[in-house]
Amino acid sequence: MLAGQLALIVAALFAGAAVYVSVAEQPARLSLDDRALLTQWKLAYKRGTAMQAPLAIIGFLLGLAAWWQTGHWAWLLGAAILIANWPYTLLGIMPTNKILMATEPASAGPDSRALIEKWAVLHAGRTVLGFAAMLTFLRASMN
Repeated sequence: MLAGQLALIVAALFAGAAVYVSVAEQPARLSLDDRALLTQWKLAYKRGTAMQAPLAIIGFLLGLAAWWQTGHWAWLLGAAILIANWPYTLLGIMPTNKILMATEPASAGPDSRALIEKWAVLHAGRTVLGFAAMLTFLRASMN
């Protein structure tokens, strides 16, 4: 079933992008001075949002379609896990994002660095949700 296969691919893309941020991008940006760190985080955040937010919605809709076509509860569960990134981001991560986005690079310092480090820990939750959705869709596809 195409919708389920596509949901699995989209969840894998989401999870892969999230783990890339945690494993490669975040450690690399932390080697920058505070001003460059904040500047780079802002640019990456905008681009990452433009990529990951639609992936969560598309994967959710594809998971719903697979559930509707098959009636198998795991597709619905995977869809719910993937879309959970939206409320998690809005409620859990957005307060930190807003502070960082409002901070001018000229004002960057230990406080903004600490917030970016906190952001990375919070972002790891998105990685977990992405992999959980991917594994749930994988399980559903084996039925």
